[in-house]
Amino acid sequence: MKALLPILPLFLSACSVFKPIDDDPVRHLLDSPISARTPTSPSPAVAIAQPSLPPYLERSEMITRTGDGRLEIHEKDLWSEPLDGGIARVVADNLRRLTGSTNIQPSGNFITRDYRYLAEIRIERFDPLPDGSLLLECTWKLQPIGGGDAAPKAFRTTVPVTHSADSTNLSARVTAMNEALARLSRTIAKSL
Repeated sequence: MKALLPILPLFLSACSVFKPIDDDPVRHLLDSPISARTPTSPSPAVAIAQPSLPPYLERSEMITRTGDGRLEIHEKDLWSEPLDGGIARVVADNLRRLTGSTNIQPSGNFITRDYRYLAEIRIERFDPLPDGSLLLECTWKLQPIGGGDAAPKAFRTTVPVTHSADSTNLSARVTAMNEALARLSRTIAKSL
């Protein structure tokens, strides 16, 4: 026992050095920035298809593209739902708020095909640019369910990201993503 007494302070100091660190993940959720209003009309009836995303965005972690072609994975900043499902949900919510329709929702929420259009979105870029702004670049179309083929339309917008004092906080980026989706939704709403 006396032999252990000289090394006891080392064990005690090791306990203070190896304290657990706070590494809880931060969960992010996309949301509509458009003012809420009560939907009152059954039209237009639009289903929002799950958007296609580049494979690098199909992960639970948030991704940042660096200026030199690399991707940075933010392992502690996670999406609360798959990104494609979140985008479809928010675009549907935005369009309901813009049009006042009770009948706009993600396509998976419809039980029967009682919608007039299927909104299809193909996202090429949805991440920060080297200057710190956020880029949404995609094509979209309102495919009529009754037949015919709609031509895809290009959409591109950049939204400034307001950084906080904590540069590791990605909440400002999520806010910019919400605004970019609101801009896309306003463009789609003009075609309804």
